[in-house]
Amino acid sequence: MKVLIIGGGIGGLSLALMLQARGVAVQIHESSAEVRPLGVGINVQPSAVVELAILGLLPRLDATGIRTAEVCYFNRHGQRIWSEPRGLRAGYRVPQFSIHRGELQMLLMRAAVERLGPGAVRCGHEAVAVDPDRGSVTLRDRASGQSFVEHADAVISADGIHSAVRRQFYPDEGPPQFSGCVLWRATTVGKPFLTGASMVMAGHADQKLVTYPISRPHADRGESLINWIAELRVPGGAPPKHDWNKEVALEIFAADFDRWVWDWLDVPALLRGASTIYEFPMVDRDPLPRWTHGRVTLLGDAAHPMYPIGSNGASQSILDARALADEIAGTDVAGLPAALQRYEAERLPRTARIVMANRAQGPDYVLDVAEARAPDGFADVSEVATREELETIASGYKRLVGLDIETVNAKALAAGLLVTP
Repeated sequence: MKVLIIGGGIGGLSLALMLQARGVAVQIHESSAEVRPLGVGINVQPSAVVELAILGLLPRLDATGIRTAEVCYFNRHGQRIWSEPRGLRAGYRVPQFSIHRGELQMLLMRAAVERLGPGAVRCGHEAVAVDPDRGSVTLRDRASGQSFVEHADAVISADGIHSAVRRQFYPDEGPPQFSGCVLWRATTVGKPFLTGASMVMAGHADQKLVTYPISRPHADRGESLINWIAELRVPGGAPPKHDWNKEVALEIFAADFDRWVWDWLDVPALLRGASTIYEFPMVDRDPLPRWTHGRVTLLGDAAHPMYPIGSNGASQSILDARALADEIAGTDVAGLPAALQRYEAERLPRTARIVMANRAQGPDYVLDVAEARAPDGFADVSEVATREELETIASGYKRLVGLDIETVNAKALAAGLLVTP
């Protein structure tokens, strides 16, 4: 049996490693000429960390990222609304990690090359079309411009929000849907704040700051590589695709955050400390009626791109990979189309619910509650909402995304994982 994966991102590489561990032959084709550690920070939830730990990658994650200690929600005045422990501190048997997206991708890429061999990942090959009946894909070599066909028993499209395979199946879908908000993302080297491993959301839906440390090597030197995202609602539509991830000047948005100076964080100084700032529209896509067509299916952002709320994009891609690897490894070549359908039946409804929950602000809804009820701040958060109300918002989202402690810990226990604090 041979599986061909289109896309060498977090989802595609996780799937390749999981299939290799189950004895399935894998070939990855990545459109970029070279895989480099691009992007900024992300969080990997315990539900996904346990899957990477089963692959033996926990020491590499520990050497690269930060074990997230807590998540905290503050209003725009820097007053704490809600906080809760995360990872090991919350009772999970594995950590949550705050990590640079590019570093995580490179960590997975190195593991894939080690375990699958150097020829398993072929760069500079862009998907043009797939044949769902034959399980083949037409690729274009970006260097030469020549097209060629690769055959496999199953083709997995993990080629992101602009997936060529998704576009083949849904040619009238159009561009991603713009939320009305723009994100400016960067990293700044500075002093640790709060616990030194805290993840912070501050503000409200129309003006927000998300920030957390992402580098273990920096922490070992007594400093913090701080990932930050400044978000504003703006007039007009989303910028065209070729303007995504463009470098911009701080002056475009910084004035809106000039008064965000708190006793635990100086936000204007944080923004000024970045050497390079990138601009992204906050977009997603409507859930699809189906992912699977014959011997082809979608995974990760190709299947269910979602707003970066609740720290679930990368984690859900890894959970896709686990579900799909289990189904593929549990069948033969003739049974692959049915296996892909079973994967879809498990994962499509769950991720569709997350996409819609994130449009409603997910756990960040507590910020909007505080802004609506106490726009000028509060002396005590109990004036704004009861602990039970805030806890209900947080726990409801965790159940939706598969973060219930019992399920994650049962998987870690079954795998024999023992993680030291």
